[in-house]
Amino acid sequence: MKPRLTLFLIINIAVAACINPNAGKRVTTQPEATPAITDTIQKKPVDTAINITAVGDIMLGSSYPDSTYLPPNDALNSFKPALEHLRKADIAFGNLEGVLLDTGAPVGYKLRFKHKGYLFRMPAKYGAVFKDAGFDILSVGNNHSNDFDLAGRKSTIKILDSLDIHTAGFKSHPSKTFTVNGVKYGFCAFSPNGQTVSLLGIAAAKQIIRDLKANSDIVIVSFHGGGEGTDYEHVPDSAEIFKGENRGNLRLFTHAAIDAGADVILGNGPHVARAMELYKNRLIAYSLGNFVTYKGVSVSGICGLAPLLKLRISKKGDFLGGQIVSYRQIHDKGLLIDTLNRAALRIKALTEADFIQPGLSISASGQITPLTIN
Repeated sequence: MKPRLTLFLIINIAVAACINPNAGKRVTTQPEATPAITDTIQKKPVDTAINITAVGDIMLGSSYPDSTYLPPNDALNSFKPALEHLRKADIAFGNLEGVLLDTGAPVGYKLRFKHKGYLFRMPAKYGAVFKDAGFDILSVGNNHSNDFDLAGRKSTIKILDSLDIHTAGFKSHPSKTFTVNGVKYGFCAFSPNGQTVSLLGIAAAKQIIRDLKANSDIVIVSFHGGGEGTDYEHVPDSAEIFKGENRGNLRLFTHAAIDAGADVILGNGPHVARAMELYKNRLIAYSLGNFVTYKGVSVSGICGLAPLLKLRISKKGDFLGGQIVSYRQIHDKGLLIDTLNRAALRIKALTEADFIQPGLSISASGQITPLTIN
């Protein structure tokens, strides 16, 4: 039996060899070549840029002296037209003009205001509106952050901290560091007003920024300065005096801040939009005007223009490009998208008027492009 089995096996191997010349050999299988059509498929590049959305002054009414100055529906729809831009950003910024506090009297020196609506005390629960809108950082360095003295300052910080919204600008809270998506940010804010970190002390401001830069990848600086109202759209090359108060030399301050390590500078305070400038490839927005300011702030004429700035920077802080999205405010309707693009057009005109070489160009549609100057 064994000889017959051997013969049978030899015959089968021979037949297999005729069919497959590699039969009986150890064969390493090679993968089939990828069809040529896949050679044209391009993977979408990974976006490594940082996307920042910034707006100017935000103030959701005031419960002082009564509910007359509060918006309808507990301010829940205040940011509705802009939610997509705010929520999608890596970092969303605004200037909180006022405090989050339920009860309490204004600080003594502000009782001289005849118009009580100028004292901004938002209900504490409104903090959730800012969180829901997508704000990551809020400046409290401004001339209304001390309207209700220490109680207002402490309550505001406590509420925003509980919501994980990062704040800076008080003398007690001059700066903040935090990490988002693996990027470490430093944030600081300045104004010329009491209880805030001074805009006027440039040497001290530079030291704060240097310290942040030494421990952060990106440093964002906010300032609240300059004159207020329709006569103060332009950025002078000198200190601005408003109602006898020094509101800062903003060109000097911003350039010094960038020299010290600032990567983005976001201005507010004049209640009107102002020019933009690129200095050492870092963006300066000299004022983003009003964004959501219910009743207590005028929104007539150019004061009603509400720009939203979207900017892209590299992880080294270099400005890559941006977009001004135009909104406007009407007190009885709130925030509205502006199809006439007036905020972008106004900032474009002011930039061209105030700076011979702003380092950037702004299109009629609000597209911001860095320029290479030889």
